[in-house]
Amino acid sequence: MIIRSRAPLRLGLAGGGTDVSPYSDKFGGAILNATINKFAYATLMPLDIPQIVIKCHDINEHHVFNNVDEFDLKDSKLRLIQGIHNRIRREFNISKPMFYQLETYVDAPPGSGLGSSSTLVVAIVAAFAEWLGLPLGEYDLAQLAYSIEREDLGLSGGKQDQYAATFGGFNFMEFYADRVVVNPLRIKQEYIHELEFSLIQYYTGTSRLSSRIIDAQVKNVSDHSTKSIDGMHSLKSLAYNMKEALLRGKLNQIGNLLNDGWQSKKETADEISNPMIDEIYESAIHNGALGGKMSGAGGGGYMMFYVKNCYVYHITNVLKEYGGLVERVSFYDKGVLTWKTNA
Repeated sequence: MIIRSRAPLRLGLAGGGTDVSPYSDKFGGAILNATINKFAYATLMPLDIPQIVIKCHDINEHHVFNNVDEFDLKDSKLRLIQGIHNRIRREFNISKPMFYQLETYVDAPPGSGLGSSSTLVVAIVAAFAEWLGLPLGEYDLAQLAYSIEREDLGLSGGKQDQYAATFGGFNFMEFYADRVVVNPLRIKQEYIHELEFSLIQYYTGTSRLSSRIIDAQVKNVSDHSTKSIDGMHSLKSLAYNMKEALLRGKLNQIGNLLNDGWQSKKETADEISNPMIDEIYESAIHNGALGGKMSGAGGGGYMMFYVKNCYVYHITNVLKEYGGLVERVSFYDKGVLTWKTNA
């Protein structure tokens, strides 16, 4: 028996960063995001021999572990997967040995800003749930993935990625100290088609360590930095405005909202932008983009631009001159999927 799972990566359209504690705990956060046609994959094959085989094909990490009940969580590239294994055993009181081969792949590089690491955790947890028959609903799955990353492994970050990967589609999410509320948005298909036509993703070719940026944001909020907190308030407000623009089909407002969000985002931490990013951004605006932003925490990875009329073709050529990768956006309306096969 082979178990496969697939979870979609996401674009954060507005409100990014307001899902991170302590801001979300004190003030409540709001984010609008949408999943795209890029995925994190996991394939799990139970083994009859006392081994755990882990193959991460996108980062070229292949390891074999013999007679392991629980991993000693060291600072390794497999720590994320090892943490999932340990938590599954503890959370569901699994006493019998778990021997398996796990193979993973993600369509975007680490540090892309598309939520790749958290999406991979959702895919792996879903594969384990399918194998072991674990009673996990959507909220349970997302919360467990969040808890593994943030609590067990101490990785900095928010909550939106786990919930986006689990639920899929366009969602307006609210974050509080004691709960998360996911509100699916019913957006007309013609609006989605136009949004896909007008959005450009640009991969800068450089990744970033999101935890460093997020730690700076957390410190600024914890230190009661007025500049940072006001920036967060503005980001949250823009998420509500973005929701209204999408639902009403006022798509040309999206570029302006993205630009406003980018300016507010830069107020929350100095590490979010740099001279290279600023130059690329200003070049895109000068050549027909109405607005844009860095995906995720910022500092590197993917940039996103909303482009008016048919300037998409011109801006594509302009961005290519900077040496990165230009991609069109294709949205995906489903969350994590699992299935079994004998292939």
